[in-house]
Amino acid sequence: MMKRRAFITLLGGAAAALPMAARAQQAAARRIGVLSGGAVETGADTQERNATLAKSLQQLGWVVGHNVQIDFRYGLGNAANTRKYADELVARAPDVVLASGLSALAPLLQATRTVPIVFVAVADPVGAGFVESMARPGGNATGFIQFEYSLSGKWLQLLKEIAPEVTRAAVLRDPATTAGIGQFAVIQSVASSIGLDVRPFNLRDAGEIERAVTDTARLPNAGLVVTASALSIVHGALITKLAERHKLPAVYPRRAFVAAGGLMSYGFDALEQVRQAAGYIDRILKGEKPADLPVQAPTKYELVLNLKTAKAMGLTVPPTLLARADEVIE
Repeated sequence: MMKRRAFITLLGGAAAALPMAARAQQAAARRIGVLSGGAVETGADTQERNATLAKSLQQLGWVVGHNVQIDFRYGLGNAANTRKYADELVARAPDVVLASGLSALAPLLQATRTVPIVFVAVADPVGAGFVESMARPGGNATGFIQFEYSLSGKWLQLLKEIAPEVTRAAVLRDPATTAGIGQFAVIQSVASSIGLDVRPFNLRDAGEIERAVTDTARLPNAGLVVTASALSIVHGALITKLAERHKLPAVYPRRAFVAAGGLMSYGFDALEQVRQAAGYIDRILKGEKPADLPVQAPTKYELVLNLKTAKAMGLTVPPTLLARADEVIE
């Protein structure tokens, strides 16, 4: 039988070891940084993507608060803030960083060429010089693009399909980014072939957006195309409300706009890209290098329609368009 003093000594040693084990486990936790250039922290879309990331990582064995920690930063469409947060995340010595959008990826690559980066929702990373090629990125970044620029022409075609009387369209874009320039170039190249006159407007601030949409709505047979950018996400609620107020047919690049009351969207599945990114993060945490993981393009784009908004605008959705929709919000 163990003596009382020896038993107490053993208990004391075990009790002392418990917090040490907990500290060791915490110290061993891997660290992931997440930088979103245009996300609004309290937005439903952001919260859904963050929850999808955590769930996807958990399915791969990475449990937040147990063996992995995630640090989130949100640029809110402000370039200076995004650069500051990129530096902050890199200074925390993460094992890998998830960059959401071109506006997040660029400052992260300026901050580090060694910390592994997985990106989502980026257009033309090869043309922008962020990776050497799609098949062999070659540096410390890889990930998933949101579309080829040719997709931008599809937005204009969909606008004409749902509102055939439209003859002119305002195009909201961010001219400060290569993606903003590239998207508008494609839109402009197809406009005349489908009988549309297009005019670009900047997404700099709320006042400029309101003037652009209001002035466009005063013109006969007008519509709206919203291109993909961090600023379009930041100002998404304002844009959809203005389009609804002025009964202006509009096409958006993501489902989130339509869920918030927008008329129609055509683009990649943002949540699916987060799930795919979690897979790349898992592989990097287990020792693989971004340089060896190919950049991937979406294999499918989703068409989402809001019938309630269409009815409020007096639009009749063609049966052919309705049949092609991946999701219909009523």
